[in-house]
Amino acid sequence: MANKWVYMFSEGDMTMRNLLGGKGANLAEMTTIGLPVPQGFTITTEACTQYYEDGRKINDEIMAQAMEGVKKMEEINGKKFGDLKNPLLVSVRSGARASMPGMMDTILNLGLNDEVVAAMIAGNPDPAFERFVYDSYRRFIQMFSDVVMEVGKKYFEQLIDKMKEEKGVKFDVELTAADLKTLAEQFKAEYKNQLGTDFPSDPVEQLKLAIEAVFRSWDNPRANVYRRDNDIPYSWGTAVNVMPMVFGNLNNESGTGVAFTRDPATGEKKLMGEFLINAQGEDVVAGVRTPMPIAQMEQEFPEAYAEFIQVCETLENHYHDMQDMEFTVENKKLYMLQCRNGKRTAQAALQIACDLVDEGHKTEEEAVAMIDPRNLDTLLHPQFDAAALKAATPMGKGLGASPGAACGKVVFTADDAEAWAARGEKVVLVRLETSPEDITGMKSAQGILTVRGGMTSHAAVVARGMGTCCVSGCGDIIMDEENKQFTLAGKTFKEGDFISIDGTTGNIYDGVIKTVDASIAGTFGRVMAWADKYRTLKVRTNADTPADAKKARELGAEGIGLCRTEHMFFDPERIAAFREMICSDTVEEREEALDKILPYQQNDFKALYEALEGNPVTIRFLDPPLHEFVPTEDADIEKLAKAKNKTVDEIKALCNSLHEFNPMMGHRGCRLAVTYPEIAKMQTKAVIRAAIEVQKAHPDWNVEPEIMIPLVCEVKELKYVKKTVVETADAEIAAAGVDLKYEVGTMIEIPRAALTADDIAKEADFFCFGTNDLTQMTFGFSRDDAGKFLNAYYDAKIFENDPFAKLDQTGVGKLMDMAVKLGKPVNPKLHIGICGEHGGDPSSVEFCHKIGLDYVSCSPFRVPIARLAAAQAAIANK
Repeated sequence: MANKWVYMFSEGDMTMRNLLGGKGANLAEMTTIGLPVPQGFTITTEACTQYYEDGRKINDEIMAQAMEGVKKMEEINGKKFGDLKNPLLVSVRSGARASMPGMMDTILNLGLNDEVVAAMIAGNPDPAFERFVYDSYRRFIQMFSDVVMEVGKKYFEQLIDKMKEEKGVKFDVELTAADLKTLAEQFKAEYKNQLGTDFPSDPVEQLKLAIEAVFRSWDNPRANVYRRDNDIPYSWGTAVNVMPMVFGNLNNESGTGVAFTRDPATGEKKLMGEFLINAQGEDVVAGVRTPMPIAQMEQEFPEAYAEFIQVCETLENHYHDMQDMEFTVENKKLYMLQCRNGKRTAQAALQIACDLVDEGHKTEEEAVAMIDPRNLDTLLHPQFDAAALKAATPMGKGLGASPGAACGKVVFTADDAEAWAARGEKVVLVRLETSPEDITGMKSAQGILTVRGGMTSHAAVVARGMGTCCVSGCGDIIMDEENKQFTLAGKTFKEGDFISIDGTTGNIYDGVIKTVDASIAGTFGRVMAWADKYRTLKVRTNADTPADAKKARELGAEGIGLCRTEHMFFDPERIAAFREMICSDTVEEREEALDKILPYQQNDFKALYEALEGNPVTIRFLDPPLHEFVPTEDADIEKLAKAKNKTVDEIKALCNSLHEFNPMMGHRGCRLAVTYPEIAKMQTKAVIRAAIEVQKAHPDWNVEPEIMIPLVCEVKELKYVKKTVVETADAEIAAAGVDLKYEVGTMIEIPRAALTADDIAKEADFFCFGTNDLTQMTFGFSRDDAGKFLNAYYDAKIFENDPFAKLDQTGVGKLMDMAVKLGKPVNPKLHIGICGEHGGDPSSVEFCHKIGLDYVSCSPFRVPIARLAAAQAAIANK
């Protein structure tokens, strides 16, 4: 049989998500369990892939099967597509495998043209019906022009605003049939003006263009950004769902709504949502009118409301998870248009996971598996200081759409948000309403404030997904986007003025309110305890200061996987001594300068051991090239010249001689210890003396320092530096008359080290992958410069994401896997971890679990993310 590109809703179910997309699979599932779904069909994700393979064209076979689907839809619904007597109008909507709220496109009311409109009105002389037909027609022209033909929305919005102004009305619903008829004519004229052709009147052509537009939207800039942030592969494609229109804008007995079976902000078990009478679904999501709470629907449509409550219960019991649903009421009858597992804040995710376990819907393992680790970030994000908040008076209030506290300078466009943030400014993005193309600006902002829109508007859903604070629907704001200003409570805010917003309460404050770090609630501890029960990977932290180490311990770190010693050298007293060391001519002079730094380093390490209370601490020896430490200011150069009895010119010449063409691949890491063994000696003394001191003070702790030699590429190199370390350490231990164990290991961050790991393992007690450098060296591009050209690579689909943010499992991962397989048989005691930035990225953590690492190490605030990701990896790969 030829490929099957089209499935009726009655032919699918929820297990077919990869083929039918999330929306299509769930519409099919709702059909199977007998819920009121308008019966239509889904064009598969494979058809999307085929569309791109065919050079962005829909082939005849796909189109023929779609028209076959239309025919079946006509039979089920007793209406005909393009018919004048009894026309079938359809909606065309995207539906990817992974939920991408608001990222791709929808077209409603498709199938209308001048003849159909005239025939519909002739068949029903009620003036209210005439108004409805013209309302649907102008919406269709507007959506089709915007989504399918890419004529900007603004042209049509300007025409609507002008019409409302002329008629002296505030809302679209107050426009009459005649007004809407005029608008439809104006819209068609605008379409011709923009595109040079008439608005297409053939419903079949409309449908084909609409399907193409949905496939095309899979590759639009906002979808690409969203996919990269959420690890959704480009190859997945999107499905297209075509279903008969049900009209929430038919009359005042109709309406449309969006609801969640539990509160997506807190997780509380109560129905939460919004409803608009005489409206279409887009009105609720776009936030054009501020809707009423779902509970009010009970007064307006008691029968439909009672049925809806029943549907909510059925869906939760069926999917065993919180549901996000879109529905329409047409003439008091309920229709379900979509359901999906709802996007939720981290707080709500934990609450819901615990509740679902308590209610018997989920096992502990399933509860752990259902939480997105990246979301935990928001729990650890700032809140307003309680005392400062108490003293402040809110000047306005919107809806608390995404929790957290944000304070920053007001900006009015996504581009400005991006540009200001790039300069290091903290900004709050203020918009009438956000639209999907604002995504990069939303990512750059501390918080988002919108004038229109509810808890289910684009701004709210996307901000919750990103963990960004958001207040939506503050209708008291008088917006003047053109002049980049707005007025609230009598005060005018211009671009650059400070404002503070509270995404939990919805309060808006003038000026700056102090923020404090978040505290962690009970459900967090409970879910983390489950995660710790199932994970096999240990989680350490990258920390250079006792404060960082303490924070990481609070968040569950089981040791330090990377302490970068060079960060400790930049203290003014130490840097002076270190510069003297660099400018010394003899070993004795160098040792004399380093002796000044020794007590500082010793105290640094002592404080870290104390913070870790006997848990492992890995200390990396000096890594950066020496030029990073030399003075650049004239005063500092003179001071150094004086200290070393040299001329200013001699010091300048020496500093210049240290500069390298490519310092990242130059004289750094263990190469410094080969050239200047006295640096390794000083650092070893500091590490061992601090350990002896802390072990004496705490005999019940097990202080066993791990000394890590960076940037090794050859076993002889490690052997050479290790000899210096061991001789120095053993002498210190003997002199103190104590028994202290220590380990000497290396970072695997050069491809050659991974390729010769079997040799290196003979001399190393442990390996730690420095994946930042390993990625840099494997790809052959610099982490600091790659940002300048990677965007072109994303656009060309050469890369799907930033290899520095998400581990490249194909290339870099192959080197890691090879190093583990070569190293472990040679040295069965070898323990192996990762301490690059990838240690806190969930998909990278899963990979580390698969190749058999012992631990991952990441920045303190990512420790809970890594703990959860490690548990999910263990559960998924049982």
